[in-house]
Amino acid sequence: MDVTFNLAAALDAVLQTAAGAAGLEATAFAPDVRPADPRHGDFQANGVLGYAKARKLNPRATAEQLVAALPADLREGFDVTIAGPGFINFALKPATLLAWLQAHDDAAHLKAGASAYYGGQRYVVDYSSPNTAKQLHVGHIRSMVIGEAICRLLEFCGADVIRDNHIGDWGTQFGKLIWGYKNLRDEAALDRDPLEELERLYKAADAATKSDPTVLEAARAELVKLQQGDAENLALWQKINAISSGAFARIYERLGIKFDHELGESFYNDKLPRIYTEMQETGLATESQGALVVFPPEHPRFKTQPFIVRKSDGASNYATTDLATMLYRTEHFQADAIIVLTDTRQSDHFEQLWLTTQKWYAQKGYRLPRFEHVSFGSILGDDGKAIKTRSGDPIRLQSLLDEAEERAFGLVTEKSPDLPEADRREIANAVGLGAVRYADLAQNRSSDYVFNWEKILSFDGNTAPYLLYAVTRVHSIFRKLGLDPCAVAATAGASAPESEHELALARKLAGLPAVLATTTAQLRPHFLCTYLYELAGTFSSFYAAEKVLVEEAPVRALRLLLCARTLLFLETGLNLLGLRMLTRM
Repeated sequence: MDVTFNLAAALDAVLQTAAGAAGLEATAFAPDVRPADPRHGDFQANGVLGYAKARKLNPRATAEQLVAALPADLREGFDVTIAGPGFINFALKPATLLAWLQAHDDAAHLKAGASAYYGGQRYVVDYSSPNTAKQLHVGHIRSMVIGEAICRLLEFCGADVIRDNHIGDWGTQFGKLIWGYKNLRDEAALDRDPLEELERLYKAADAATKSDPTVLEAARAELVKLQQGDAENLALWQKINAISSGAFARIYERLGIKFDHELGESFYNDKLPRIYTEMQETGLATESQGALVVFPPEHPRFKTQPFIVRKSDGASNYATTDLATMLYRTEHFQADAIIVLTDTRQSDHFEQLWLTTQKWYAQKGYRLPRFEHVSFGSILGDDGKAIKTRSGDPIRLQSLLDEAEERAFGLVTEKSPDLPEADRREIANAVGLGAVRYADLAQNRSSDYVFNWEKILSFDGNTAPYLLYAVTRVHSIFRKLGLDPCAVAATAGASAPESEHELALARKLAGLPAVLATTTAQLRPHFLCTYLYELAGTFSSFYAAEKVLVEEAPVRALRLLLCARTLLFLETGLNLLGLRMLTRM
């Protein structure tokens, strides 16, 4: 049996073929191969039980029948056993582990193997998506770092990924903002920090509209002028968006995030009439109290919660724009799958959007892509509430990242005071920004989590500093030996793993394909984080127990191979999560 990247998929295919040779209904048999409890092996086929039960057969006897039909070359690569009522366990033989590690010797080979997961599929991923004229705050980081990690993971696994930043650059807030700009602006403040001033102007204008009806009418008039194409208001709108875009771009560059498109809400203005027409043509939307709404009667929660496609005053809203966005991504980008990242508070909206889209596309005969709303929880302070400054304002993301770097610089200076300051700053940048990023990604995205500086910057536990240090530790091994970790000569002639720690590390490394499959299938980066943390721990146990530079050349080559592959897998995984690598700390 060859040492293909995805051993679980290879086993699944072999079992499927063997089912026919064993006299089973091959088309009805699903092997269901998945990672096993390490006490029983590396992989386990669970499909026999369901197959046998449905046909009133003895599951164990059926499993024995299937195992007897397995090809000889598979048995050369795996120890095969049957457990309990019919679970088939596969344990990689040491020689197979060695061959697998030798075959997957760089990031390009890993990527080539993983590309079979989503090869040829086009994904549009919608993430970050801030509103213009507002500064990015700490709450924005989850969409940014989770979205970027998902894009990198899908690309690594073969998908053609289109990154779209669906910016909120249109709507009723611009009437207030333009009125505030014309009547309340501080030119000096606008020159000094334009986005700060725009945010102040909006808050001041909003307060004024609530206390003075004439200001509210004036703001509405400014919005109408904008919507009707007034040259002055259009120019102001473009200026506001340009200021916001520049501020956002500086944060994105700092975090290594790049978008293919920034198609804001305004981009879809001329596409909204088609939505109104098709919603009515298909009978999905009806008039209710002057508004155009969709009711999904089959859904118990939304029976009395309409999906408003056009408001009673004739204005569009998020529902209208999102339906137009869905159609554009289907027709223009030819998306096979669409992923949108927002916090959990928007779950109802996207569930209604998807219910409506499915009916709409079915009525019109449009090709339906897959859709997933990737939701996430909140970042909390030590008090269990949304994290804020002492004054009660949201923490600006720029300030958070600055503080992360400064705190990391203090730690690096404490540990390595003799390093030149420029080197300490560079290390602090990777460690500080990586710590904030990894702290978010290491959580199950569905959960809220408490942000704590001491925890995320700790060199112990499942943190970025611990993993980045693990990477530099392996680099130091090769540096002290005067070897290149990528050099084939140092690992040539390696023997198969034999000792407990050699086998444990080799098996942990061979578990990467299954982790990538689970992480991308569920779009939950924390699975990869957990794997990398466990890999670093397994390596640490191996390195503490086994001397690398032993006399026996084959054993030395094996142990150097295990070190090299650990470094490769850690760096590849952390790069997929968006962290910047270091070779020394």
